[in-house]
Parts: sequence; structure tokens; C-alpha cells
Amino acid sequence: MDACIILNPEAGRGRARRLRQALGEAIADRGDEITLRETTHAGHEREMAAAAAREGWPVVVAAGGDGTVHGVVNGLLDVDADAALGVIPIGTGNDFAKLTGMGRGAPHVTIERLTRAVVRRFDVGHAAGEYFANGLGLGFGPAVIRHMTDLPRLRGFALYLVAAYRTFADYRPIVVSLEAAEHRETGPVMLVEIAIGTTAGGGFRLTPDADPTDGMLDVCVIRQIGRLEFLRYLPKVVRGTHAGLPPVTVFRTARISWHARRPLDLHMDGELRTIDADHLDVTLEPARLGVLCAG
Repeated sequence: MDACIILNPEAGRGRARRLRQALGEAIADRGDEITLRETTHAGHEREMAAAAAREGWPVVVAAGGDGTVHGVVNGLLDVDADAALGVIPIGTGNDFAKLTGMGRGAPHVTIERLTRAVVRRFDVGHAAGEYFANGLGLGFGPAVIRHMTDLPRLRGFALYLVAAYRTFADYRPIVVSLEAAEHRETGPVMLVEIAIGTTAGGGFRLTPDADPTDGMLDVCVIRQIGRLEFLRYLPKVVRGTHAGLPPVTVFRTARISWHARRPLDLHMDGELRTIDADHLDVTLEPARLGVLCAG
């Protein structure tokens, strides 16, 4: 396997840094044409992925979490590269990695899986001049991500779960108008998740039936709910059985837009953004990205 691996040493709250030596040893043991490059600042993944694509690497691997994947995907698509994306999941949530079927494991195990992988064509979403590979959300999701910084000792899904409970205590719904060919509504909502993948936040199955190759965005809208409803419904969201609940609407579309009375915080693949506009279009680009998946 000829590949350029882009490692974010800060991923997984420092877990990637601790695995750096083992990853380097696994690469050396194979004897393949594999290079390992480390990011040094925010946004570096995007720059390095674009450079690797221009150099002609057939595979560019994101070693980190969903944020690392996000940067690498944008770098590859910035130059409209033919390179396939691989993932070594060492982040906190690893939601995108779940779509590849590669799973987590020791570096040498993961690299061996990559060498046996097959390339599938994944859809990507686009909004505000940026691509997303797994999901875009507004409302409760971005608020949870902000609260995660107050929980330095937690990792993995437990981090997202505790942050979700804490966030709800002072969360206020946002008022938006959503417009898609398949669904329209205006009013207060708790969250909107526009997804290519099945999970967000490390394990919340907001769009459990999503397929990254079906040419559609899966949208989950959860309207304003009270504290007791939140406590009762959250386990259903984790299991992906929430679609029939009264405050929930799930649908598929190729394009959705929203209007709001104020700039809104959102996340793209877990990366926080603030859109300083009262209108945003979210579109899908089908089969845009080649991804290494378990055969």
C-alpha cells in the first residue's frame, strides 16, 4: 500500500500522541511506501491532504478523530483529488470511521486492514464553502461540543453523554425555518442533524438508517421538549429508536436550507462553526469521495 498518513497528535485528547511511536513502528515493519506526517496547528490536516494529493499519493489516511477526517476530506476535495481516503480511528467519537467498518485496534492491525480494504464511493455534504463527511448539526449538538471542554477527564461516548445531560440544564431551543422538498416547518427546535452517517457524538444514532452511498441526506429534527421527556427519550436516541416519537421528524432529501433570526452555531463533523448569516443552504454531492472500507 502506497499511502500518506496524516496524524493529528492531539486527537483523542492526546491518545494519538501516545500511539505515535507504535504507528511509526507498524509502518516500518511493513516495508511499504508509506509516509507519516504530523499536523502542527488547526487546519493543517486540510493543507497536508491537499499537498499529498498534488504529490500523487493514491491513498491519504486520516489518523485521528472526526475533526481530522473533516480536514483531510476538505483538503482532498479542494484539489478534486482521485486519492482514496483511509481512516485510522484514534479520536473521541470516531463517527465517520464506523461507516468504513474498519474498527479500532492497535496501529499494526489497523494498517493491515487498510491494505485489504476496498474502495467505495461515499457522498459528501456541502455548506458555507465547506464539505462534511459525516454530519452537520445545529442547536443542541454544537452546545454539547462546547460543554465537553469542561470535562477533561472523560473520553469516548461517556464524554458526549455527560456533556449532553449538563447541556440540557441551561439549553434554550432555537427558532428556525427549515425548507426541503420533502418537509417544511418553522418553530423552536432542540436540534437539527443533517447526516450522511448513522451516528453523531460518538454513538447517538440520530439517523440510524443513513447510507453514505445512497445519494441522500438523512435529516433528524427534534423539537422543543421538557426535562422529563429529555430523560425518557435520550436512551431511545442512543439506540436509534426515536423516529416515532411525537417531537421527532426524520426524512431524506438532497437539499435543505434554513432561515434564522440570528447567526447560528453549528458543527461540521464535530468541528464548531458560526455562520454569520440568516440563511444557509446544505447540499449533497453524491459519490464524490473514494473511501477505504472493510471488504
